[in-house]
Amino acid sequence: MLDDIELPQVQEIAAYDRRMLAEHKPPGMDGSLLQNLGRRPGHLTLWGVKTGPDALEFVETLELKYRAGQAVPFVADIIADAEIAQMVIDDLQWQELAGRPERYSYVLTLREFIEPVEPEDTSALEADILGDAGELFDDLLDGLDFALPFATGLERFLGPLTDILGRLQQMNRGAGG
Repeated sequence: MLDDIELPQVQEIAAYDRRMLAEHKPPGMDGSLLQNLGRRPGHLTLWGVKTGPDALEFVETLELKYRAGQAVPFVADIIADAEIAQMVIDDLQWQELAGRPERYSYVLTLREFIEPVEPEDTSALEADILGDAGELFDDLLDGLDFALPFATGLERFLGPLTDILGRLQQMNRGAGG
């Protein structure tokens, strides 16, 4: 069952499920470490046929649900253990079968819909961060007030250091020449 539609004469079902793994290569270590990040949303592909006077109405109803793009309830024996509750119609293909009146084949690709998690309220956190940043900025300005006397205090060493630098340069010229 897909929402309120029974899927008749399903001929084949293919289920796809993948795990997300992150590979980490630590320096100095042979090989890699794998981190399991859970599984990707599963998807199913179903091939089926609908016959009878309501066959065209059936595929048109599927088309409407496909175009709506909304998650719909899905129940099937094959995925009962997978605990998939809702699916989105990812792709729909259908065609009228020649030589048979009132007979349509369909291929339906469904993807598991996982309800997005609501983000947590971070308003209190953001206010604290802004306050902390303001305090750090004030501390930085206070530190700059100390930097000016420190820099001007170094002026008394400028003369002796210049003399030492000049002597070292003369020694290098004398040793090299």
